[in-house]
Amino acid sequence: MKQTLFLSLIIAGLLFLQGCNENKTLTAFDNTPPAVPRGVLTDNNDGSVNISWQSVRDNDLSGYNVYYSERYDGKYSLIGSTAKTYFTDRNLAYGKKYYYAVTSYDFDGNESELSYESVYGISRPEGFNESISDFHFFPKSAGYDFSTYSVVSYNSDLSDVYFDVDASVNKPYLVVSTDSDIQDVGITNDIYDITAAPISGWSTTKDAVAIVGHTYVIWTWDNHFAKMRVKSIVGSRIVFDWTYQTLTGEEALKNLKSPGVSKSSPRAKIRAML
Repeated sequence: MKQTLFLSLIIAGLLFLQGCNENKTLTAFDNTPPAVPRGVLTDNNDGSVNISWQSVRDNDLSGYNVYYSERYDGKYSLIGSTAKTYFTDRNLAYGKKYYYAVTSYDFDGNESELSYESVYGISRPEGFNESISDFHFFPKSAGYDFSTYSVVSYNSDLSDVYFDVDASVNKPYLVVSTDSDIQDVGITNDIYDITAAPISGWSTTKDAVAIVGHTYVIWTWDNHFAKMRVKSIVGSRIVFDWTYQTLTGEEALKNLKSPGVSKSSPRAKIRAML
């Protein structure tokens, strides 16, 4: 009888210990966040900024959070979450600079630090299939003002660039005022190929031969940058696409990526603030 009772107690104890081990397995919790996203890029568009990054390879990855701030080392606010490696920040005012950062999070709710790259976006206006005419024949519709997105007279104070066909040599030109600069940056597939304004190489004659398929960067008299891509030239009329950076002195015209910074940078220690 005593042996039976003793065996029963041993069996009960073993079952209790087994149950404890099972409970430990069930309540095990992961508190390790996934890797910090890298390779963050921005594309500046008309009224929006596209943010993209490299995929995080952690097995328990659930998604990404996207944040913004008005300063690289400022407080970051959450603007959205996604399971993809891209996100679009929409309905943005022109000329406003926003810094972006991305975190990754797993199924247990662990979130990584903010991405380390110094990356910002600036929404800017753009236009397509605009046209101006040879100032010799149509002076009132030969110029273009990027700041108002409008066709103006070639000699207007608002004119950033105007069209001129030199009949003596049968060559079309894009001409800027003496207080502005222009540069032919070469053949492009579309207006988005040129990501930023050049820092040198401006035309010394304040003009450039207009060539179909080429993109031209213009540095306006009031310190703004614009680009225009020639789509066609027929007689006294030129058709082009354009973008204009409304933020004074800002050279970014499409996307911008600064080199990554180390984990000792100020932002690596900043907590995202909702």
